[in-house]
Amino acid sequence: MAELKLLSRVLPVWLPIIVAATVLTLLVFAALQQNLRMGANDPQVQMAEDAAARLNAGAGPDSVTPAQQVDMARSLAPFLIVFGHDGRPLASSALLDGQTPLPPRGVFDSIPQGGRSEITWAPRPDVREAAVIVAYRNGDILAGRSLRLVEQRADALARAVIVLWLVMLISSGLAILLGGRLARWLAPRPLVYDDSAH
Repeated sequence: MAELKLLSRVLPVWLPIIVAATVLTLLVFAALQQNLRMGANDPQVQMAEDAAARLNAGAGPDSVTPAQQVDMARSLAPFLIVFGHDGRPLASSALLDGQTPLPPRGVFDSIPQGGRSEITWAPRPDVREAAVIVAYRNGDILAGRSLRLVEQRADALARAVIVLWLVMLISSGLAILLGGRLARWLAPRPLVYDDSAH
């Protein structure tokens, strides 16, 4: 019975704190996770835009792709694939299962001339790439790199955020309990008049 009375006093104060802490934690996690993911595109934007500028200036597809072949299933190195208007690769530094992987054709359809698209590309269930696609005058360029480290950091961030959320809930609950007991201890005691002394 005492536990129920205590819960009935604590819960109305604690529940709004739980909701606020949960919402705040989710917002912080979403913002940090999105920042991690968007930052994973930065090198590819530079690679794809530089390659597009060179191709538009007359360079050949083989001259803008790195000479080193990148095994997408194992390497963290960035890669570049140059596609023609028909969606076929003209030059590539990416390999997956011994050949150049092809993204879904639809990813090229919405890119305006001179524009770009940033996507998460999973050519295989265990392979996830941060890819940037930039249009050039004769087709499209895809620059990508593995998301493995980014996803490991996002997992570590999720664990840290969960610990922070639990700490906020526990500490706020303890603060409410201790505050209630302190308030009762400091509350003035009613004076009791003993009439039997007269």
